[in-house]
Amino acid sequence: MNNQKLIQFLLGSKLVSQQTAGSIAASFAWKEIKKNEFFLKEGRPSDEYLFLETGFMRAFAHDTEGNDVTTSFYAANQVVFEVSSFFNRSISRENIQAIEDCCGWMLTYEQLNTLFHTLPEFRDFGRSVLVRGFAGLKTRVLSMITETAEQRYDNLLKTNPEIFQHAALKHIASYLGITDTSLSRIRKEYSKK
Repeated sequence: MNNQKLIQFLLGSKLVSQQTAGSIAASFAWKEIKKNEFFLKEGRPSDEYLFLETGFMRAFAHDTEGNDVTTSFYAANQVVFEVSSFFNRSISRENIQAIEDCCGWMLTYEQLNTLFHTLPEFRDFGRSVLVRGFAGLKTRVLSMITETAEQRYDNLLKTNPEIFQHAALKHIASYLGITDTSLSRIRKEYSKK
């Protein structure tokens, strides 16, 4: 398999040199996940760190009533892993499932730690991935508190339009914290603008 997209992703951070990017990429293994297969199932520890080259995934958890609530979406050229379980070596309360056939480059927890401790450039890269992820999560939490459903829909449409091409509307609704009916109403009103 050609790992050029992974190398380009590493170089895009501006924290990794060409030579180091090649060394890092050589540590990753190719992984394929078929549509509807789980990359991670709740009740197991997260042990894989994936650069998603193609495909689309959804993360979700179950609320206290057993409803499935979407917590995140992952598109090509993103890193996929459940950060809390992965780094705390704990059981995951979240699922990550392929919405369509996916493939990408994967490291185990042990391999990632080896790279962290031996390559300062990878440590800087990893830190930047975590900071971006944390900032995105903080923005999402605040939007759930400070924005209306319509504003959250508008923002998602502007910042991540690919979600609407790949995900089921019920999953988008749960991600936005609204009902399917509310999402239908918002979409109808939005189309009139």
